[in-house]
Amino acid sequence: MNAQPLLHSLFVFLAGVSSAAAADWPIWRGPAYNGISAEKDWQLGSDPTVLWEAEVGLGFSSFVVSEGKVLTTGHEDEKDTLFCLDAKTGKTLWKHSYSADLGDKYYEGGTSATPTFDGDRAYHLSRWGDLFCFEAATGKVVWEKNVQKETEANVPDWGFAGAPLVQGDLLILNVGKAGMAVEKATGKIVWKSEVDNAGYSTPYPITWQGKTLAVIGTGDAYLAVDVKTGQQVWSHRWNTRYGVNAADPILAGDQLFLSSGYNKGCTLLKLGEGPPKKVWENKVLKNQFNSSILIDGYLYGIDGDQNSRCALKCVRLSDGEEMWAEGSVGFGSLMAADGRLIVLSSKGELIVAKANSEKFDETSRAQILSGKCWSVPVLANGLLYARNSEGHVVCLDLTKK
Repeated sequence: MNAQPLLHSLFVFLAGVSSAAAADWPIWRGPAYNGISAEKDWQLGSDPTVLWEAEVGLGFSSFVVSEGKVLTTGHEDEKDTLFCLDAKTGKTLWKHSYSADLGDKYYEGGTSATPTFDGDRAYHLSRWGDLFCFEAATGKVVWEKNVQKETEANVPDWGFAGAPLVQGDLLILNVGKAGMAVEKATGKIVWKSEVDNAGYSTPYPITWQGKTLAVIGTGDAYLAVDVKTGQQVWSHRWNTRYGVNAADPILAGDQLFLSSGYNKGCTLLKLGEGPPKKVWENKVLKNQFNSSILIDGYLYGIDGDQNSRCALKCVRLSDGEEMWAEGSVGFGSLMAADGRLIVLSSKGELIVAKANSEKFDETSRAQILSGKCWSVPVLANGLLYARNSEGHVVCLDLTKK
């Protein structure tokens, strides 16, 4: 009998319980690390109610929500700023700015990584390695440092992009060839890896063979390390153009799904003793940087790069077979709640569709933003938060009237 799926389910449940109230969204991809919310009593009409709007500066950070506070980031006037907004009014509760390069190499630049809430603390990692610990209520800086300068790790072409992952007393960061860890109370480095290029994914926690591991996308592989020691447990070579391994892995039982853009494709790996074994590999679903969602054995995600013809697709996990593709969605990002997909297109359309493996089953669609929209929308406590790259934020009231 394989006990690993049960162990992983228990780990995810406990992590979610300890991280937040059920309806909050305190970390990247949510309390269960899978992009799926427990929200049920919500709906999107053709003319949704805009509760508030805000301006946060240039960037691609998503949102985290905890105890009535929303965090996101943006860049303006040669500074990056972390904004803490009131979840119901959009009022700025506090903000923290620091000098930062725009980083407009290959694109318009701005901030990338999504912050992390952890109880009464909040953590943020910049594209350039600036790492902060804040009092979540006040924005007071508890400690700060630059982990790139301290470790001399290479800065990847688009900068560091993974959110800080809290594991016990540690913060796990995608910095260096195989990540690093610092004490969350002090910022002291506990372990680090070689200086080679990191990838762009957020460290993804799994429990495997009695150990808590973090699966990390590097510049040329996805690998698993022991969160306590940094010891590498396994590695699967995964070469993607420009080293853009950005989408987060998805664990289902003893199988791990990986996907990358730039015509790389996707694969399903079987975990066991030694290195993972390939179950299948194809080019059906190519996640450039926004991850897919797994519901009832089917993957839902955006296939293609932002400068190509893209589609929302449904793919069967067990064998990689494409079930359907919907080209009207184009490039974008998504999360899910109550068996429904919540998709934000790159052109600012918010689309809700049932997670139906037989067909694209759209239930509503509304234009909520203009400009370039690459950041994942977040639904928490009946309110949906979305933004464009210029930093225009909208909060929609999706509670059923």
